[in-house]
Amino acid sequence: MRSQHPPHGRHDEPTVAPRSMDVHSRQLRNFIVVAEELNFTRASQRLGVTQQGLSTQIKQLEQHVAVALFARSTRHVELTAAGAAFLQHARDALHRLDFGVEQARAVHRGEHNRLVLGCIEGAALTLTAPILAAFRQRHPNIALESNYFTYETPSAGLADRQVDVAIVRRPFEDDGLRFEPLFRQPLMAMLPANHRLAHRAEVAVAELLDEPILSSAATDKVWNAYWQLNSHRGGRPARVAARTKTLLEELHHVATGAAIAVTVPCAAWIKFPGVRLVPVTGTAPNEVAVSWRAGNDSPLVRSFVDVARRIRDTNPGMVARLQAPRCRNRASQPAV
Repeated sequence: MRSQHPPHGRHDEPTVAPRSMDVHSRQLRNFIVVAEELNFTRASQRLGVTQQGLSTQIKQLEQHVAVALFARSTRHVELTAAGAAFLQHARDALHRLDFGVEQARAVHRGEHNRLVLGCIEGAALTLTAPILAAFRQRHPNIALESNYFTYETPSAGLADRQVDVAIVRRPFEDDGLRFEPLFRQPLMAMLPANHRLAHRAEVAVAELLDEPILSSAATDKVWNAYWQLNSHRGGRPARVAARTKTLLEELHHVATGAAIAVTVPCAAWIKFPGVRLVPVTGTAPNEVAVSWRAGNDSPLVRSFVDVARRIRDTNPGMVARLQAPRCRNRASQPAV
């Protein structure tokens, strides 16, 4: 009797695509990093895995979704049209998964009636108190916990998920974050009082590039590059004299004459002998914003962002004073 089964090795049966539930979160994270780098060597270094292992993970993912996500050659990697379409959905899926994990842990800890706020040093300055007061008035039964972070943590706790929402200064490494701008401030040169430029009404950014400069103790390359004025250096490295965590540390270093620093007008709120602040021309203003993770769109986070936006929009005079403070060539409190 003839067998009812097809002969061994025959491949004319229709292929059934694997179910999407077979895709693992690790594969999605690996795919996203490769899509951002478009280079398996860099992606494997960023992920801390071997290049061979990463390539295997990507191949398994492509088998699961039953399409090629990357077009590869010996010298070039690029997303296919299917890969580009898959990328945003992969990001959204991971954001949702991470948010769900956070919510489950929060409920387990009894924290579902709490919002954790991170604030970088200085935060929203004179807007901070009205924002917090308005949120507490809107949500009297919600515990609002504020945590303050030094320059060492530019994301104010968002990057490592210590907080739900944060008030930050940009720019920094902000993958997966969203922003609601509050105001912008001009950059200031923090100079020793006896510095050759200290008694100027203003100083051009080019005049600062040969000076020893302070940087932060952060590992965030975008943040450090910004405050070191790297975008104005034409590829030349900055002469970093020291790395600091706080404004007070910056003031101490500058007062000794060891270096200059780039800061914002609120540095003048601390009266510190031996230090002068001079406005810097030729640079874009620094932005203060409310930030949150893209996948964390909880009602409390949305409400906090809405409150911050309303306080900003209903206090134009305060915002204008923050954006153009009367602070010229001194280290005393500006009128804001």
